[in-house]
Amino acid sequence: MKVLVSPRDLSEAIEALEGGADIIDVKNPAEGSLGANFPWVIREISEIVKKHGKEVSATTGDLPFKPGTASLAALGAAVSGADYIKVGLFGVKDYLQAIEMMRAVVKAVKNFNSKIKIVAAGYGDYYRINSVSPLDLPKVASEVGADIVMVDTAIKDGTNLFDHLKVDKISKFVEIAHDNSLMCALAGNIGWNHIDILKKLKPDIIGVRTMVCENGRNTKIKRELVRKLMTAVRE
Repeated sequence: MKVLVSPRDLSEAIEALEGGADIIDVKNPAEGSLGANFPWVIREISEIVKKHGKEVSATTGDLPFKPGTASLAALGAAVSGADYIKVGLFGVKDYLQAIEMMRAVVKAVKNFNSKIKIVAAGYGDYYRINSVSPLDLPKVASEVGADIVMVDTAIKDGTNLFDHLKVDKISKFVEIAHDNSLMCALAGNIGWNHIDILKKLKPDIIGVRTMVCENGRNTKIKRELVRKLMTAVRE
């Protein structure tokens, strides 16, 4: 189980690196759950991270159903140095829209570099924003040639993934992903009390920010907390 940590700038990325995170995920929390950062920030972080032999992820935003916008944003992340590109299907209402959106993203990125991994990201609280169910995403990703499916939370109000999806549904999400030869990632205000259940669920990746920040999502990532998380996950 790899640990993905989401810094918003170079100083936080260095904290995540020094703490031992597996994947450095460049995002901008000020713009939402999967808020996109600037290309030059992704590039700056990517150059440092890759010197340390680690991988870089980048978010493209909590996107509306605009396949052209999504594909162009994803290509921008690819050009900026991302190894993983996360597409937040915020305004995507159903399976067919998800297919159209993700197919455009996959085509744009894979034509540029077929080794870059595309992440179709849904939301555990999808019912609060009227978006596509995350349980539909493994089939979507498999059909269009994406590599990873992810579930996060859209509204950052202190609730977490497990408040919105029961463990059996999360387990089903992981199972369907693996049955379709996809990697899967779980995120959404994950806390220290979730480590044991995550180990049982066996996602390929867990994504965090809040739990490794000194005092909430909008404060600084601390290497000591990242190191503590890495130890807990590896035990």
